[in-house]
Amino acid sequence: MKITFCCTDAKPEPWLQGFSAALPGAEISVWQPGAPQTDYAVVWAPPQQFMDEQPALKALFNIGAGVDALLKLRLPPQALVVRLDDAGMAVQMAEYVCHAVIRHFRELDGYEADTAAGRWGYRKPRLRSDYPIGVMGLGVLGERVAKALAQFDFPINGWSRSPKAIEGVRAFAGADQFNDFLAASRVLVNLLPLTPDTTDVINKDTLARLQPGAYVINVARGAHLVDEDLLAAIDSGHVAGATLDVFRTEPLPAGHPFWKHPRITVTPHTSARTLREESIAQIARKMVALERGEAVAGVVNPGRGY
Repeated sequence: MKITFCCTDAKPEPWLQGFSAALPGAEISVWQPGAPQTDYAVVWAPPQQFMDEQPALKALFNIGAGVDALLKLRLPPQALVVRLDDAGMAVQMAEYVCHAVIRHFRELDGYEADTAAGRWGYRKPRLRSDYPIGVMGLGVLGERVAKALAQFDFPINGWSRSPKAIEGVRAFAGADQFNDFLAASRVLVNLLPLTPDTTDVINKDTLARLQPGAYVINVARGAHLVDEDLLAAIDSGHVAGATLDVFRTEPLPAGHPFWKHPRITVTPHTSARTLREESIAQIARKMVALERGEAVAGVVNPGRGY
């Protein structure tokens, strides 16, 4: 078995050591232009040249949750694209989203401002029933987030392309139920994959359909959100604020309005990071299974984009 590592901005040595330990009989190398043909590739943001030089590739294993950038390339026609099922990212995402929701619901930003100013402030407790949370995207990460939020007794709505049944979650599915999902939600959490159908999905019309005093949490992709529409919705008072972890351009450019907006919290795409050991173990198991002719989980449907 021959494996090539081609990951932008990732130090290859720890990954190669991990794969060597997990797959002792495999030949593992870092890709260089003109390198020999390989069987499997572990990738993140690879160049088109890599794809062009590997026409017989059996499978590509993406080390991040999203495959939108990978699917923009011309891929070897027979190569499977395999995403990580979880590899420790779901619990991180649940932590991040629960923190953002609770920080907004309990008005902890306001308390922090009070203490910074030396004020002993008090705010009337809010009712959880007044803050139904809508989770867009109920894949591995979205389902974990929805279940985690339900533990805090918020009403939880979930929207997905096809129907899903999750205990404690009011399910909406398909285009016909999208507007009903929005109208039933005051907090909107985006965990959708980025596809042509979901680009700009959080826009002026979407935001207007949320309940008054809405709050937006985007942890999927920056291109899901129309920046100007969010700013306008906040300035109008219909949206109370937002927590944003992903952006159209990353790093977020200096001078972007999000940086200093008093009702927007910015974090540097850190809601769920790839955990190397867990990822190596999962990818190695899948490579062995493919070599045996077995099916594996996480194979991407290029037509759907996830």
